[in-house]
Amino acid sequence: MKILVTGGAGFIGSAVVRLLAGELGHSVVNVDALTYAGNLDSIASISDKPGYRFVHGNICDAKLMTELFAAEQPDAVMHLAAESHVDRSIDGPAAFITTNVVGTYTLLEAARAYWLSLPGARKEAFRFHHISTDEVFGSLGPEGKFTETTPYAPNSPYSASKASSDHLVRAWHHTYGLPTVVTNCSNNYGPFHFPEKLIPLVILNGLEGKPLPVYGTGENIRDWLYVEDHARALWAVVTKGRVGEVYNIGGNAERTNIDVVRGICDLLDEFSPAAKPRRELITFVTDRPGHDARYAIDATKVARELGWEPNETFESGLRKTVKWYLDNRPWWTKIREGHYAGERLGLTPRKTA
Repeated sequence: MKILVTGGAGFIGSAVVRLLAGELGHSVVNVDALTYAGNLDSIASISDKPGYRFVHGNICDAKLMTELFAAEQPDAVMHLAAESHVDRSIDGPAAFITTNVVGTYTLLEAARAYWLSLPGARKEAFRFHHISTDEVFGSLGPEGKFTETTPYAPNSPYSASKASSDHLVRAWHHTYGLPTVVTNCSNNYGPFHFPEKLIPLVILNGLEGKPLPVYGTGENIRDWLYVEDHARALWAVVTKGRVGEVYNIGGNAERTNIDVVRGICDLLDEFSPAAKPRRELITFVTDRPGHDARYAIDATKVARELGWEPNETFESGLRKTVKWYLDNRPWWTKIREGHYAGERLGLTPRKTA
C-alpha cells in the first residue's frame, strides 16, 4: 500500500511511519510542517527506505494537498498532524484552531476531490483515517470509561479543536460519502516523545536533578498507552476497520499522575543512581486551568472487531521509555538546548467577569 501520513515527524506520527515504512515495508508519503515538536531525527531510521518520501508542508495549504494527492495517488490517509499540548493551547489557542480545524477541513476537501476521481476498485478501497484523542469526551468521575458513544464535552482549547475536527470528519462521511474511520486514544508515552509532556519532562528533569513539577495534588488520572502499541492499533483500524466507525484505543493502564512520577523516580534511581532519591525532587505546583480529573478508555470494540490489544503493560512500557531516554541523549539534548528547556507552560490566568 501507499499511505499518506500527515504529521509523521511528530511523536505518534513518527511511530506510525517507522512501523509502516520500516517493519511493514509499505510506501509512505510523510507530510509535516516541522513546527517545534516535529523532528526528522525521530524518523532517521527509515529515511532511506525505498518508497519513503518526506514532504515539508502544511495541511492548511490547499494547493499543496491537492498536488500531493494527484502526484502520489495514495491508497489511504492517516491524519495525525495536529497541535497537541493542552498547556500550549491555553497560552495560544489560535494555532490549534488553524491546524486542527482549518487544516483538517482543507485535508478533507483535498481527499474528497481525489477520492471522487478514483476508478471503482480503488475508490472502494480508499480510507481516510482521522486520529484523535479521548480528551474530546471531557472529564470522567471516579467510575466508568469512555466508549465510542460517550457524548463530547471538551474542556480545553486543544480538546475543543480536536472535537471540531472529529465532527468535520463525521460530516464528510455522512454528507459526501467519504470513507472515513476515526480513532480516539488515551495518553501516549514512549520513545521520541517531545519533552513538554509529563513523562519525558519528569525523566529529563530527574536526570538533571531539577524539580519534578506535579499539578495540584497529583491525583488526576490518565489511561496510558505505549506509542508503539498505538501505532499497531492504527494500522489495524485503517486496514480492517469498518467505514464510518469510531474506535477507542487505550492501554488499560489507569494511573494517577503522582504514581506515574514516583514510578519514573524509582526507575531513574535504579538505572542512574544519584546522591539522593529522585522522589525528593517532586514539587507540587499550581494546577492547570480546567484540569480534567480522569480519563479512561473502554477499548473493547477494537479488541473484539479487529483483534488488537496492547503488548506492553504500563510497567514494561515505562521501563522501556526511561531506558530509551537514557540511551538516546543526543536526541533530547538538541531539544533542551533549542526548542524547549523544560519551562512551565499554560499559566494564562482564567478571566472572570
